[in-house]
Amino acid sequence: MSTASIVGDSLELLTPLHDAEDPELSIVIPTLNEQLTVADFVRWCHEGLAEANVSGEILIADSSTDATAERALEAGARVLRVPARGIGVAYREAIAYARGRYVLMGDADCTYDFRHLKPFVDRFHEGYRFVMGSRWKGTIEPGAMPPLHRYFGTPLTTWILNRLYSTHHTDMHCGMRGVTRDDLLAMDLASDSWDYTAEMMAKAVHMGLPTTEVPVPLLRDRSGRVSHHKRVGWFSPWQAAWINLRAMFVYGPDFFLLKPGLVVFALGLLLALPLGVIGPITVGPIRFSLYWMLLGTTLAITGLQAFLLGCIAQVFFDYRERATRRWLKVFSYTRSVIAAAIMGLAGVACTVPLIAYYVSHHEQLTVHAATQDRLGVTGLMLIMIGFSLFTFTLVLHAAAIATRRSGRAG
Repeated sequence: MSTASIVGDSLELLTPLHDAEDPELSIVIPTLNEQLTVADFVRWCHEGLAEANVSGEILIADSSTDATAERALEAGARVLRVPARGIGVAYREAIAYARGRYVLMGDADCTYDFRHLKPFVDRFHEGYRFVMGSRWKGTIEPGAMPPLHRYFGTPLTTWILNRLYSTHHTDMHCGMRGVTRDDLLAMDLASDSWDYTAEMMAKAVHMGLPTTEVPVPLLRDRSGRVSHHKRVGWFSPWQAAWINLRAMFVYGPDFFLLKPGLVVFALGLLLALPLGVIGPITVGPIRFSLYWMLLGTTLAITGLQAFLLGCIAQVFFDYRERATRRWLKVFSYTRSVIAAAIMGLAGVACTVPLIAYYVSHHEQLTVHAATQDRLGVTGLMLIMIGFSLFTFTLVLHAAAIATRRSGRAG
């Protein structure tokens, strides 16, 4: 026997006869046509909860067209029927119906052994709020992971994540991961597809969550089961990698902007200002003159724009409000507006002599730029345009996500 209730326009919650009354741990799993394995998976979860001596529930967010929901319900899981709109959407729909203090996520294909979930519970009880599984610290059964994923895709994307966010993860794509329910709600996941993994890890960093890893084994797919990537086609892993990279870049654009921007800005000033004040300078065989000054100006403008956009990007995902307070203090409104006005007026003053000279001598001026000169100036312009477009794209997408989050919170 089970009970069913309509909880939304397109959602239906099915509860088993023997439902947990006050679970400490919620195992939240999205499923799509997993009737071959889901019953065994639910039984594994019950065994794991018993071994960990923790009260828990299994919540299946199901978008299947086969008998997955019925078999999961019979095995003792809650089933939330959701439309098939992506794994990220399924997680977002299910989070609201998870009742435990801690949430453990994973797959229902029996490739992750939930009979041994105790290490996750132990880490939660030790005070960690985000617990990642690691197949690299655990074991990978022969044939469980395609060589492309094992030796190229996962190591590369994990390395990029660690560089972007100064983390020390060993396996960013491990499907078995845990987080406190309050933190999961605060993350307000926006991703619809596989990029939810990168979004979770980026936001865990932004939120300053105490994080650790635990070893997990990866088992082979059962005979007769076809993985989701194989169902979609050969391009699915590449698509998943691309959207995860996009998420890592969008949620951490300040990596490309803050420190690199300051370095480029300082280098530009070092080139442009001495030449502007002193004039051409000869160092050994190199004569630094107008064209070097033009290069320095390009670098200074590009670097400053990058740095300022990086400050804005930090504010978008500043869950602890540290960056917001810091940049508002550094760039206080009155001081910044006055500084901008002074620099603008100084720029006009520096330009007036050039304009006056041109007006009085324009009939005698004949300037013939060589091909390499014209191409050089065009190249510098294209550099600024290209970099501006790149940084604008990152910050635009970050702003769109932050605005959507604020709108939902309101």
